[in-house]
Amino acid sequence: MHNGMLKVSVGQKSDPGPKPENEDSMGIATPSGLTLANKGVVAVIADGVSSADAGKEASAACVKNFIADYLSTPDTWSVKTSAHRVLSALNRWLYGQSLRSISSRFENNDHKGYISTMSVLILKSTTASIFHIGDSRIYRFRSGDLELLTRDHSVAVGQGKAYLARAMGMDLGLDVDYKTEPLQSGDVFLLTTDGVHDFLPRRELSQYLETLQDPDSDEDAESTANRIVADALARGSDDNTTCQVIQVTELPDGDADEYCHKLNTLPFPPFLSEGMIFDGYRILKELHASSRSQVYLVEDTESHQHWVMKTPSVNFVDDPAYIERFVLEEWIGKRVNSPHVVRVIEPERDKKWLYYLTEYVAGASLERWIGQNRSSGVEQIVRIAEQIVQGLRAFHRKDTLHQDIKPANIMVNRDGTVKIIDFGSCKVAGIDEIQVPIERDQVLGTATYSAPEYRLRRSTGVQSDLFSVSVVAYEMLTGYHPYGKAYEECQDIRDFSQLKYAPAWQYNPMVPDWIDGALRKGCSISRESRYDSLSEFIFDLKHPNKSFLKSSKRPLIERNPLVFWKSLTLILLVTQVLTIGFLMQ
Repeated sequence: MHNGMLKVSVGQKSDPGPKPENEDSMGIATPSGLTLANKGVVAVIADGVSSADAGKEASAACVKNFIADYLSTPDTWSVKTSAHRVLSALNRWLYGQSLRSISSRFENNDHKGYISTMSVLILKSTTASIFHIGDSRIYRFRSGDLELLTRDHSVAVGQGKAYLARAMGMDLGLDVDYKTEPLQSGDVFLLTTDGVHDFLPRRELSQYLETLQDPDSDEDAESTANRIVADALARGSDDNTTCQVIQVTELPDGDADEYCHKLNTLPFPPFLSEGMIFDGYRILKELHASSRSQVYLVEDTESHQHWVMKTPSVNFVDDPAYIERFVLEEWIGKRVNSPHVVRVIEPERDKKWLYYLTEYVAGASLERWIGQNRSSGVEQIVRIAEQIVQGLRAFHRKDTLHQDIKPANIMVNRDGTVKIIDFGSCKVAGIDEIQVPIERDQVLGTATYSAPEYRLRRSTGVQSDLFSVSVVAYEMLTGYHPYGKAYEECQDIRDFSQLKYAPAWQYNPMVPDWIDGALRKGCSISRESRYDSLSEFIFDLKHPNKSFLKSSKRPLIERNPLVFWKSLTLILLVTQVLTIGFLMQ
């Protein structure tokens, strides 16, 4: 029976060749279980630049540190986010090592350059991700064709000579080639340093890999790697020779029934009512119920602590997409840590049913708070908006979009602390990359607060959550939507283009121009016109942006009463002087 996981066969070989020291490095990580599903198989090859005295140390650091650090990144992060952040940090470290070496060279004459080429192949689910800098190479062999997937970062200078234009540690800024390729069962990937591919023609490399794919051959990935290195040396390679071979033997299982069976490890809870004891918890009262779930206030019968219990709706007991989404909610909540995000509780006892627990926030939803605090000051509302943003940033640090920021999903406790609740619409980049044999349940946010790109089916990002925060802040200040009721009816770009933003000060004269300007930019119809980051939005809410003051169309008497009355007084004075002068003629 298939285990639903990616399976590979791997082999690698490195030889110093005629050189006294091997400056090449290589490494392959083939994790299992959840790490395999969330992070994938990782292969790294690096070639220390011989003209740099610390090339060997640099290549070893590239391989060892990348694999360890990549596998340690949050499993919510996408492959791209994880790899780029690790590569950037690694590059800065190598560059820093070189600078420290330069600063001490006059003392001990021990200047070293930490520079290396580096090529990374990550196989996750059904996708190959490639990160490349330098002149090591990654090939793919499929259906008898050997395709080079990377481009050498070298510049020819004549007479068969070339110099490396890009490498790890060469510069503080890092320009890495990145691409993704779909996987097929049987694909073979070959990673080589120049000591191999400069001496073996592509035709011969293809023959090695074709033999590997032959079911009648005794060759495996390890023996193929050994043959390639040995033949490169036999062909006169005068450099270190290194190669890695990774063959995809099985892709993740595509059986929907088996996938559904794995999701249904716990049964749906029965109907719950006040006073019942369920799995060690006393049901105190129902807090919320919808067609998709129920939420209860419960008391642990042992510790007497109060928690909130969320249970799935029996309407979806046979819906694997819904079950996956429900299980994902708890998974997300356990990984997002912020005082402004409701905390998911790890039960002290094993669960017998499908549900999850969160902390109980003693307070009211922001929806109710708005209704009860119509006369709240601008500063208080800005403080609430800032707390919402702080909570959202905890999601974004995990490469996760909340996608359903609205007053009903925000709690305000008795001391004024704000907490974001409900993870049912979250989009996790790292999970989205994992292919499953079902059509995933895409539960999007409420139309009133969701950014236009959701309905327009365009790319989303941090600015999409920013739009929702801006609309919520606008509603707290005015009681209205910035684009009115027509916003909910919009379906295409033409509908959205006809909307007009209503300045917040038209509903609430106490809203300053610069705050209105920040709200206008934060909830712009075009994602590209919004702030690049949530922190910029909050900064402009708290500090007057002069550009918003200059562009305001607000009447001067409302925008700056003092200037208005001073100007009017001056005009009246001048008029009186002119009148007196005219009468005296």
